[in-house]
Amino acid sequence: MSHITVLKAEAVDALSLTEDSVVIDCTLGAGGHADTILQKLGTNGIYVGIDADASAVEAAKEHFASVSAHTHFVTANFKDIVSVVAKLGIPAPTAILADLGWRSDQFESGGKGFSFAADEPLAMTYGDPKDYLFTATDIVNDWDESSIADVIYGYGEERAARRIANAIVTARELARITTAKQLADIVSSAMPKVRQRSKLHPATKTFQALRIAVNDELGVLKTLLTDGFDLLSSGGKLAIISFHSLEDRLVKHEFKTLAHDHKGVLITKKPIVAGETELRKNPRARSAKLRVIEKS
Repeated sequence: MSHITVLKAEAVDALSLTEDSVVIDCTLGAGGHADTILQKLGTNGIYVGIDADASAVEAAKEHFASVSAHTHFVTANFKDIVSVVAKLGIPAPTAILADLGWRSDQFESGGKGFSFAADEPLAMTYGDPKDYLFTATDIVNDWDESSIADVIYGYGEERAARRIANAIVTARELARITTAKQLADIVSSAMPKVRQRSKLHPATKTFQALRIAVNDELGVLKTLLTDGFDLLSSGGKLAIISFHSLEDRLVKHEFKTLAHDHKGVLITKKPIVAGETELRKNPRARSAKLRVIEKS
């Protein structure tokens, strides 16, 4: 299944771009938002695309080689947005966008163990596994049962976390858990029959939790909300598209705090969500929420 960019028009429209805008796209991905953004920028406009996946960056360099705006494509985690901007020596950004979803090809054939059915190494890292403190393999094989349960419950909001953690620890005593399919099968077998028959794969929340833990997604998001907002020029906009309640809760709280402290103005008092037309084309958009704040 090819990747479909979520809330593309809504996100870019919310940034109120001009031909001279300085835009940082924190999650370059397949270039869906980049394509629309670059159509709005003129020869004096600046676009910076950041992605932890080097293959996404290389593909974008080739795809957008002939655009008129000044472009910079950077392999980095967006938590390092301050150092990225400093190294490029560009003016203060007038718009920052982060789409916190992941590409379909990352999920289905990225070789990192994101897919339930894949006999892939269980890494779940967005970037090179060698650059991470730990991977999903480390968590399920080396962490104690209570820590695994805490991760699954805290980041996946999975009610069966302790049952799943126990099944993981029992299974690893027989053989090391090294692939996504192994883990998915273990989690599924630990679930009640009613959960096994659900449309939602029984391992969905467990995989979400491990992915968040490995990539420190909430910590990284918190850093972006603080550092990204500080980087913005006066009147600049920060737009975040989140896909699960933990992310959205964090964005909502941080934006409300900034508005309360008179540092920013909420452009979206309620999140923008996908319309029926988009949902028919892309059911995955159902969980997406876009929030935008303008710096005072």
